[in-house]
Amino acid sequence: MDRFDAMRVFARIVERRSFTRAADDLALPRATVTDAIKALESRLGVRLLQRTTREVTPTLEGEVFYGRCLRLIADMEDAEGAFRNTRPRGPLRIEVHGTLARLLLFPRLPAFLDAYPDIELDVSEGDRYVDLVREGVDCAVRVGKLRDSDLIARRLTLLAEATAASPDYCKRHGTPTDIDALQGDGHVMVGFKSTAIGALLPLEFQHEGRVRHVTLPTRVRVSGADSYVGAAFAGFGIIQAPRYRLDDYFATGKLIPLLELFPPLPSPVNIVYTRTRLPSPRLRAFIEWASNTFAAEDN
Repeated sequence: MDRFDAMRVFARIVERRSFTRAADDLALPRATVTDAIKALESRLGVRLLQRTTREVTPTLEGEVFYGRCLRLIADMEDAEGAFRNTRPRGPLRIEVHGTLARLLLFPRLPAFLDAYPDIELDVSEGDRYVDLVREGVDCAVRVGKLRDSDLIARRLTLLAEATAASPDYCKRHGTPTDIDALQGDGHVMVGFKSTAIGALLPLEFQHEGRVRHVTLPTRVRVSGADSYVGAAFAGFGIIQAPRYRLDDYFATGKLIPLLELFPPLPSPVNIVYTRTRLPSPRLRAFIEWASNTFAAEDN
């Protein structure tokens, strides 16, 4: 194994905190990965990785070497791509909320795959907040305010939000006509526990140039977006969600829009990736495509 390949192996181990996961990512035998690191440490004369029974972490020397490896690998990939005039290729790992993937991302992806036929997408979905580096994810598409300052963010679009409840809920509790009526008429909300902040999110309304937050009593609390809407169907309380998720239910009467004169703030959609890893040509291609696609639709 040459030096650049050994650097790629080392960088992947640091990112995945595991010899086995790095070997799987690179489609290499575990023994080959182990031998590459032994040879690298022997050649440099320093210990690069600290091994425990639970995970692998870089030493101080390993942290310094990791940063230099990233720059060298990125420079080599750019140089090879320029001289070979090749298109970006290889696997690209994306994490995105399931509903966002199905309703916003997947309908647009055929254009990306047509433009870059040598890129293979591995899309994971869920409501939890993943660690991009530890879990080997190249980038994530996230909705809402970003809490992690270690991530580089590129704004894609803003999602209009709406307030809603089921017809049965409105029959039992009444249909609120203003924000103050929410707290005085025995209204309740479906509690949504954000994995990003670990707490229930309040309802949010724009009123007279400012934002008001209202927290109502809850009898049902959830942590998943599909369960959140499902709880509203069952009449368990008021919810707020992106309009693209609710418009079909408004059209069929399954849900009723509430307080439309006081909409929540729109939610930003960002594509994020870690500062500690220079973006590969395939990641740069995806970021540019996504940014241009959503920007064109917003105009």
